[in-house]
Amino acid sequence: MTGRSPGEQTPGSTAGPTTGASGAMAPERVEVIPVTGIGEVRPGDDLAALLKDADLRDGDIVVITSKIVSKAEGRVRRAPDRTAAIEDETVRVVARRGDTVISETRHGFVMAAAGVDASNTDPGTVLLLPEDADASARRVRAGLSARVGVIVSDTFGRPWRHGLTDVAIGAAGVLALEDFRGLADTHGNPLNATVTALADEIASAAELVKGKLTGVPVAVVRGLAHLVTDDDGPGVRPLVRPSADDLFRYGSRDVVFARRTIRAFSDEPVDPAAVRRAVAAGIAAPAPHHTTPWRFVLVESAATRLRLLDAMREAWIADLRGDGFSEESIAKRVRRGDVLRDAPYLVVPCLVMEGSHTYRDERRNAAEREMFVVATGAGVENLLIQLAVEGLGSAWVSSTMFCRPVVREVLELPGSWDPMGCVAVGHAAAPPRERAPRDPDDFIVVR
Repeated sequence: MTGRSPGEQTPGSTAGPTTGASGAMAPERVEVIPVTGIGEVRPGDDLAALLKDADLRDGDIVVITSKIVSKAEGRVRRAPDRTAAIEDETVRVVARRGDTVISETRHGFVMAAAGVDASNTDPGTVLLLPEDADASARRVRAGLSARVGVIVSDTFGRPWRHGLTDVAIGAAGVLALEDFRGLADTHGNPLNATVTALADEIASAAELVKGKLTGVPVAVVRGLAHLVTDDDGPGVRPLVRPSADDLFRYGSRDVVFARRTIRAFSDEPVDPAAVRRAVAAGIAAPAPHHTTPWRFVLVESAATRLRLLDAMREAWIADLRGDGFSEESIAKRVRRGDVLRDAPYLVVPCLVMEGSHTYRDERRNAAEREMFVVATGAGVENLLIQLAVEGLGSAWVSSTMFCRPVVREVLELPGSWDPMGCVAVGHAAAPPRERAPRDPDDFIVVR
């Protein structure tokens, strides 16, 4: 790296480039050069025009701090603090602790405070992320005379690591990812998961000469011409992991809300190991007297599942006929239970009263059972939440509670086990509907 001004000529490497593992040409020297003298950027400024005196060469990559992009595009908001701006820029709160909020923006970025920044801006104002940083990068690139790539960078924290680093939130004319999968390393070992975030690495390198307090918002990375493309390319979208592929999708804030009742399942099979991990969460629930009042019957056999559902349906129809319902009404009600038939996997949670206390009066005995019922419900809720974390949908249906003898007989359960509903498990055939809004204050009484 060098601290030369971009107006000075920087000698390149005298040796030729080498071929990397991916087959691309790898440079022997990379330079990171700060661009000085830009000054304060105001709304309406043309960033490309501000870089007219920079020594830009074909093959350079220009890395621009998102703050000046936001300023030039008028993404400045007057605010006494950041709270309201963070709420407006957030589509999902991932985690919250005290005043610290980790949230997802509409761009798909998961970052602190939804990218709202109160530094390097006039007192009483905050900076919002660019509306579309890829488009911003394309505009700057179009205004520059040299054939360069452009990256818009911002500072991100990283899970499980202290410290911040810059990553790319917008790009144009730069290869964002390099995929090594299917290749072999120098020892001949196959590479199965290596995809390098090139745009992020370049953004981080540029930050070494930009810094946070130096007033240098732009850097030029030289020596990576093989990563500069003729067209603008897809920008940073390839860097944003789709939610379906995200193993850490649910943060501490939204893990409980991840549980949704799913009533239509695909034919994708369920991983039994995932269900067993959910059971492990279920039996972590609180229970009275240090007991373990839960048992989970995993109905994995398709034949057993069908036999159970047929027997339950017959029992249900007999009950409905005994209650005087018409055949048409019975047919409608039975169809509502088809969610269990659509699911490829069933879990029957059962209550056991082992360890419960027996009292002299029925009032306390009834309360004792209620304690165990509540504990069983807590165990089932843990199960449902963990199923969602595992990427599985579920629906807790109360049907087995109306025909416990039938369920015990088909599943060959002890008489002391009380089936407490049935949980349909599978992969959702479609995204669930949005939750109806509920105000917690409507459910709170303060004394």
